[in-house]
Amino acid sequence: QVQLVESGGGLVQSGGSLRLSCAGSGFIASINEMGWYRQGAEKQRELVASVTRGGSVEYADSVKGQFIISGDHRKKSVDLQMNALRPEDTAVYYCNLVGEDGQRTRAFWGQGTQVTVSS
Repeated sequence: QVQLVESGGGLVQSGGSLRLSCAGSGFIASINEMGWYRQGAEKQRELVASVTRGGSVEYADSVKGQFIISGDHRKKSVDLQMNALRPEDTAVYYCNLVGEDGQRTRAFWGQGTQVTVSS
């Protein structure tokens, strides 16, 4: 079982920056990808950015050129550097890990960290 713990959220003014970190613990045979999702008020959870075991990176169109994801699958860690934040980036941000436990593919989630961007 994998546990994910996020840190780095908070309140920031529009145009500011935050860095989110996610640290994982526990056993997983192999990691397929790690990433960040977010869920704003009355919105569905959406992918923000992800990085695969092979190093391929995917970003939501809304954050391209603004956010940077970096991960170390050996450490089960993934960070998200968020720059030029806007009020519409306000959401709870969740760390995600998808991996193989030797029998099946599993997805794990952190508890979430609140990011609030004031205008």
